Amino acid sequence: MSEDQKNVYLSALFAGAGAALAVDLALFPLDTLTTRLQSARGFFKTGGFKHVYKGIGPQTIGSAPEAALFFLTYESFKYYVEPRVDSDVLPLVYMTAATAGEIVACLIGAPVEVVKQRRQTSTNIKHTSMRIFMHAVKSEGLIKGLYRGYGSMLTQHIPFSLIQFPVLEYLKKVYRVSFKNDVPLDSWDVANCGAVAAAFAAITTTPLDVAKTRIMLANKKLATDMTIRTVLKQLYYEKGFKGLFAGFTPRVMLATVGSYVFFGTYDLSKNFCNDYLLNRDLSVNW
Repeated sequence: MSEDQKNVYLSALFAGAGAALAVDLALFPLDTLTTRLQSARGFFKTGGFKHVYKGIGPQTIGSAPEAALFFLTYESFKYYVEPRVDSDVLPLVYMTAATAGEIVACLIGAPVEVVKQRRQTSTNIKHTSMRIFMHAVKSEGLIKGLYRGYGSMLTQHIPFSLIQFPVLEYLKKVYRVSFKNDVPLDSWDVANCGAVAAAFAAITTTPLDVAKTRIMLANKKLATDMTIRTVLKQLYYEKGFKGLFAGFTPRVMLATVGSYVFFGTYDLSKNFCNDYLLNRDLSVNW
């Protein structure tokens, strides 16, 4: 492995993990509110505005490695493929890289999401994250219990990333050429581009997120017959478009503000790694 390859891997790992922790600690209450609004039991029956940091434990443990794996995959794919293709197909490169990143990252993200969302919507103080984890494994098995929502999570995350990352890369290119005289962007510039791209992606994929939440929160008996399609059809039948876009406001706020913090922190951390930890020049192709 060359020194340049090693630097790509290490900077993506450290920057992705650091950015994920920064977002989760600051904006976790918005995630809790979104989950409760999307729950079939209803917002107030799952806790309302109370105890909005329930579930922060598994999220803190899992978010850093999840984000690190995503960006390790995403940046590595870009590093190998981007120089070898024409600029016309770069959006396809970014979409493929993001898809690969989500497939890998969700191997950690799916079990974390199951435990976190059940903790967020539980009103029983005895239902700790560890008890929820052990109950899922004992009652449904390791794979079925913790990876029940893996498919639905990918169905939601991949379209989100397919929209977000090509838009992000496009905005960065336009911003750099139009406003920065083609010099590398500052971290806050990257943050602005990330926020706009995430807001657009969050708006268009909210129904998939609602379906994913319903599947992960359902009991064992109901979950057997639940698919993204059946959940969306039932939601529309019962509540119309309002049901499909449950939790829309906090979700879009979380995506927008969270991505501003995430991509700003990611870029800053990546530059720090390259400059001070890996002894490279501060300017990076991001």
